[in-house]
Amino acid sequence: MGRRPNDEKIEVVNIRMVKEPSLYSSEKIKSPEDVLKVIADELSTYDREVFAVLNLKSNGQAINLNICSMGTLDSSMVSPREVFKSSILSNAAAFIAIHNHPSGSLSPSPEDKDVTKRLLACSELLGIKMLDHIIVAGDKAQMYSFKQDGMLDHLRPSREVWER
Repeated sequence: MGRRPNDEKIEVVNIRMVKEPSLYSSEKIKSPEDVLKVIADELSTYDREVFAVLNLKSNGQAINLNICSMGTLDSSMVSPREVFKSSILSNAAAFIAIHNHPSGSLSPSPEDKDVTKRLLACSELLGIKMLDHIIVAGDKAQMYSFKQDGMLDHLRPSREVWER
């Protein structure tokens, strides 16, 4: 077998996750308050908006936390591709989306609702359940839960979208 010219060369790649310093929790995540216990201290250290996912096993135990996007003081760009990358590589059964509002506001913005709706649609397609989207406000670790407010079910795509 002869050698191929460089323009016909196909690179072989490996994809690996890189571990960062750990957050410690052996507790199963059963409520937004459980999420807050695990990640509030981490998110309160940022002076800009960050968007993260907490990947979970099927029994609710946290696998890892992945910061998907770091933005500005009042916004961050969120790509479903970046959100689901760590979930897929972690073999997560479910995830919880989390982001902070350094301003201290607990109210979800229209952009927060749009991102949640897109992630819900993608989670349906990928079979990785989105359990909640939590906003952590300011440095006092107050939170807003889309699930507790009923917003998660309101934004979830209807079944008829998938039956077309």
